[in-house]
Amino acid sequence: MKPSEEVIFKDRGSKFLGYAYPLINEENVKQLVDSLKSQHHKARHWCYAWQIGVEDVHYRVNDDGEPNNSAGQPIYGQILSKDVTNVLVVVVRYFGGTKLGVGGLVNAYKTAAQLALESSKIVIKTINTQFQLSFEYAQMNVVMRIIKETSADIIEQIMEMKCEFVIAIRKSEAEKLQLALEESRHINWKII
Repeated sequence: MKPSEEVIFKDRGSKFLGYAYPLINEENVKQLVDSLKSQHHKARHWCYAWQIGVEDVHYRVNDDGEPNNSAGQPIYGQILSKDVTNVLVVVVRYFGGTKLGVGGLVNAYKTAAQLALESSKIVIKTINTQFQLSFEYAQMNVVMRIIKETSADIIEQIMEMKCEFVIAIRKSEAEKLQLALEESRHINWKII
């Protein structure tokens, strides 16, 4: 996912600026939020939600002074509804003088988060299992046939008399590859 363009949602004078960022780890959150705080130093609130991981999911929401669950949770709801992960969504609020109430805040933060995610280029990645292979060069045709038949991808390769490959395959197809490797007794392999 590439960072989104700034999106704006307005409600009764308040402006809600939405941003979505790809997120590698939790440590990046503070840096990105602090950057927005310095860019929008006159704003009142910098509310956000983030999620990292696929099988071992971690997330956090932050209302930044807004009433409980009126900002961070609606932002996180949009992350869940778009079925994305490894993402940070921040909504910056400039107060316009009129109180919106909890329902109005929920709608505004949800809408700004939705617009930020919709303006993002979302990258779809597969969950892969990697295998390390070690074999004699004479087994190259066998190895290449297995790679082709299982649609595995070669990540790294060293081709000498003793060859070493690192290959990746969709996790759902890993068992098929494992069975093919087990049938060939001349290939040493392990899952990494």
